[in-house]
Amino acid sequence: MIITVTMNPAIDKTVELEQLERGSLNRLKNVITDVGGKGINVSKTIRELGGETIAAGFIGGGGGSLIKRVLQEQGIKSDFVEIKNEIRTNMKVVEANGFVTELNEPGPVVSLEELERLTQKLTGYAGEDVLFILAGSIPNGIGKTVYQNLIKKVKEKGAKVFLDADGELFVHSLKAGPDYIKPNRAELEEYYHMDYRGSEKELVKMGGKLLEKGIRIAAISMGQMGALFLTKDRAIKCPGLKVEAYSTVGAGDAMVGALAFGIDRGLDLEDCAKISMAASAGAVTTRGTKPPAKELVEELMKKVEIIYL
Repeated sequence: MIITVTMNPAIDKTVELEQLERGSLNRLKNVITDVGGKGINVSKTIRELGGETIAAGFIGGGGGSLIKRVLQEQGIKSDFVEIKNEIRTNMKVVEANGFVTELNEPGPVVSLEELERLTQKLTGYAGEDVLFILAGSIPNGIGKTVYQNLIKKVKEKGAKVFLDADGELFVHSLKAGPDYIKPNRAELEEYYHMDYRGSEKELVKMGGKLLEKGIRIAAISMGQMGALFLTKDRAIKCPGLKVEAYSTVGAGDAMVGALAFGIDRGLDLEDCAKISMAASAGAVTTRGTKPPAKELVEELMKKVEIIYL
């Protein structure tokens, strides 16, 4: 069973215009509304690939009601904690030249009592056959060690954890020993306090150090250059796939969803890498924060190249 945890969900509005003019009137050509937040986006990808998840986290207000309704319509199970405050709305501004500007709200204030309710809910699901995906930012009122604490609690009951976070959340969470991680190049360089762009060889070395902390798979995304997939006994590179891109928004979430799907199905590292690369590439062709179609992912998988390092 896969449980995605989205502590800071959002209503995502993707707006299209010819060119963003700062300090001036901008007339939008199109507006697309999706329910989102990293964990929810991961659930949408897994569902599209034929898997099942339970989407958990916090929801509140009219936006929270919309998330529950849309997920139900999409056949995605959910078990959220209702909070008293309204969730956030994020805006993605997509220009005709492909530039994307993201305007993300910080999110509502969540009380310690609401956090405790979610913690009890998640630990109640924890067990040996459960994979938790802790993804994205956290709302106001919650400390940066929240993922670290959750990882410890669910792993004590035999569950596995996939972490997709950055900054202080990432740093603290590593201390609890997540099983799978997906940092991008910039996040990894920030973790190692690098003030320059690391080479591929350096990224492999840095990822290898993280594996020493007990991590089973480290997937390092490198944007258009592709991604690295590392385990203790293998390191492979998959060059980026060439597709007609609309927006990179959601590509990382699709990669996490596909990788988690592959892990849950017991696929080997190579097949996990192929489905992850295909889903990520497929996601950049979609409008808004929608997952790529299963048929497109299957077609793109045939084009993924595996290079052993």
